[in-house]
Amino acid sequence: MAHALGAPGAERIPNGLNQPDLASPEVRRAKEELAACFRMAARLGLEEGICNHFSAMVPGYDDLFIVNPYGYAFAELSASKLLICDFHGTVVAGEGQPEATAFYVHARLHARIPRARVAFHTHMPYATALSMTEGEPLIFAGQTALKFYGRTTFDRNYNGLALDETEGDRIADSVGEADIMFMKNHGVMVLAPTIAEAWDDLYYLERAAEVQVLALSTGRPVLPVDPAIAEAAYRQMRAGDPESARLHLAAIRRRLDREEPGYAA
Repeated sequence: MAHALGAPGAERIPNGLNQPDLASPEVRRAKEELAACFRMAARLGLEEGICNHFSAMVPGYDDLFIVNPYGYAFAELSASKLLICDFHGTVVAGEGQPEATAFYVHARLHARIPRARVAFHTHMPYATALSMTEGEPLIFAGQTALKFYGRTTFDRNYNGLALDETEGDRIADSVGEADIMFMKNHGVMVLAPTIAEAWDDLYYLERAAEVQVLALSTGRPVLPVDPAIAEAAYRQMRAGDPESARLHLAAIRRRLDREEPGYAA
């Protein structure tokens, strides 16, 4: 299902020619954090084959983003394997090229939505299952779901694979002011200002979707929380989200440092 990027991805900046400085500690840290997210997503079964993709804007740049290379499963990725690309498909650093839909979706998201410094797209099973059902995907019935109250949107217009800028632009324009987009018949997109916050949202979104699927499987009605209480709980959660997300990612990195330190290589 994955597709190699055509002519745009074949372009590279020759060594020494207009080469940006990508050796800063901030860039290295971003690549390590992103690699940790790939590895943990693989452990939790949040990816699908070689088809899903995470991206993050390069610290200090508004026209370069880090993304996974075509042909690798999440469990194989490390900081040094990640690519840095521009919005035209030029590979600025790294070996290989991005997967086609990764480029056309993520380049257009980052270009058209400046607040989206990080974008995680997966076909994770429970959230994707909810995108296939009738009505709004997420019912704000469980406490975990309330983390996303008022932050989601639903792209109901599945249009096949994103293999050109037109479809990438359509997806980007469908986001609006949301942080989380359920993509009908497809999967989810999580947008965030930091890698830690994107990971935190992706993880808890799948947990919220999982318990909703379990609740629906009982055949009994699933009753949403009163809107006023849902709004209040959402505000309580969001007040501490950036720090909680930072600590969540730090905990993951400590675990990976012990169990599979190659992610940071």
